[in-house]
Amino acid sequence: MDLKPATPNERRKYYREEWNVKDIPDFILNTLSQREFGFDHMGRGPNDRYRVFQNQDYLRKFMRYRTPFAAYSSVAFYQKPRRRDGWIKAELVFDVDAKDIPIRTCGCENVCETCLNQAKDIVHGLIDTLKGDLGLSDIRVVYSGRGYHIRVLDDGVMGMGSDVRSQIVKYIVGSEVPRSEYSSHGMKYKLEHFTIPFAYPQVFTERVKQALFAVNLDTEIDDVSRDIKKAVIKHRELLANEQWGLFRKEIGPMRYARLVKGIASLNLTLVDAKVSIDLKRILRLPSSLHSGVSMKSTLIKNLETFDPFQEAVPKFVYERKD
Repeated sequence: MDLKPATPNERRKYYREEWNVKDIPDFILNTLSQREFGFDHMGRGPNDRYRVFQNQDYLRKFMRYRTPFAAYSSVAFYQKPRRRDGWIKAELVFDVDAKDIPIRTCGCENVCETCLNQAKDIVHGLIDTLKGDLGLSDIRVVYSGRGYHIRVLDDGVMGMGSDVRSQIVKYIVGSEVPRSEYSSHGMKYKLEHFTIPFAYPQVFTERVKQALFAVNLDTEIDDVSRDIKKAVIKHRELLANEQWGLFRKEIGPMRYARLVKGIASLNLTLVDAKVSIDLKRILRLPSSLHSGVSMKSTLIKNLETFDPFQEAVPKFVYERKD
């Protein structure tokens, strides 16, 4: 499917014939008057900011009349959202954009089915960690049009500052090689990350495994040569059976250490960290049109079965004649 930009006429058609204010998720509609809204009308970025809508009808009329290129709402709640004053709390958000995945399995210039599926796999892993390791449960996933937004609304994290959010990001993406050393009878021993099947080492192992199965000869990883990448491709099927020790032996201990260090550095870009730590960020409004790729930003009911090419394509795309 050709993900080309929507024309102004197509935008008008979408907002006046297909879009419904009721398609905006309840977690936004129920807090409408506490959120800041922003709009991009010309495709140059959201320069129409600090909008506030006291009820759904005002928002509905605005969207139908202005038919914006893009629409956004804040992840933060304010006492006075028109001035972004009186900050109350903010959702914890993780932005996984398919075009920005550090080790992509495709070579497309924008986004395609392959990298969108890869992004969904990454989202699955991040959510498993948020639930299993951090005990979070109020998690919504939104297809953004070019990737996925994980939006966490647990009360325990919504009041946290940027520093804590930054540490959460580093933990769930696996951005640091675990240091596991112990001493016995005067000797020091180092445990590899894959020998510890719980907590952060397990998270790191899962992220490294995802990356290794995406590596190709053109993948750029700091201090990792083409020969190492060839060895990874040749032996990575060992990891399907969790044979990490044998895989490390085939790669070579020193080369393996360089490999995981390089992947750890890339892992920090699995999500847009700036989005996660920004307490006043605006995020694409679910149900709105991503005009750059003619896709609908969509709240996902079932991540396992969600297919953006079935559930997030506006009707006007099927009516195109070219």
